[in-house]
Amino acid sequence: MRELSLRLLFTWLICILLTGFFAFLARTIHLHTITSFDDPIIDFVQGTETPWLTTIMKAFTTIGSTTIVALLTVFTLAFLLWKKNRAQAILLVSVLAGTGILNQVLKFIFKRERPTFHRLIDIGGYSFPSGHTMMAFSLYTILAYIVWRNLRFTWSRVVVVVLAAVMIAMIALSRIYLGVHFPSDIVGGVLASMVWLIASIAMYQRFQRQKEKNSTE
Repeated sequence: MRELSLRLLFTWLICILLTGFFAFLARTIHLHTITSFDDPIIDFVQGTETPWLTTIMKAFTTIGSTTIVALLTVFTLAFLLWKKNRAQAILLVSVLAGTGILNQVLKFIFKRERPTFHRLIDIGGYSFPSGHTMMAFSLYTILAYIVWRNLRFTWSRVVVVVLAAVMIAMIALSRIYLGVHFPSDIVGGVLASMVWLIASIAMYQRFQRQKEKNSTE
């Protein structure tokens, strides 16, 4: 019981810390002091522009689109239900639905305009935090978590984590490359998703431990 309480306390402390970082980032954006962070990264990323790289970045942005995320979610959800793993199915839906709602709420609160520098695609809506980044981080992290729990070999778990990290990084990077997000939008998206993801997984694990405890009584 004490171990559970300490683990839960540690989880919420991490969430509070990440929320603090997000608040600090939002404050620097409001004060317009974030440019010293954003501008060098934008210059470097967009300085690598080539026709073939643009094609790749557009592909990764498409992979991070709402349509593709929805298709992957439905496919994974159907698979989990087929395997009769309802708890993980609920976790998946909760994480992704919560991420989408959180992103829209935060965009409405901060109403940051998208960058006006060199754009390679047209897109509307507010900029902070990045919706593509938030959904990519939540989707591929929760998929990696679910797959991880069902794998037994260390090498296969490492492969899953690396693939998830690559997908998240490339989708996030594509948003800067294509000129539709500031780097700080990306960082904000990761921080916001991390808070929701950690809280969701903590509640899932607590539910699973309680379920196991009840089954042994």
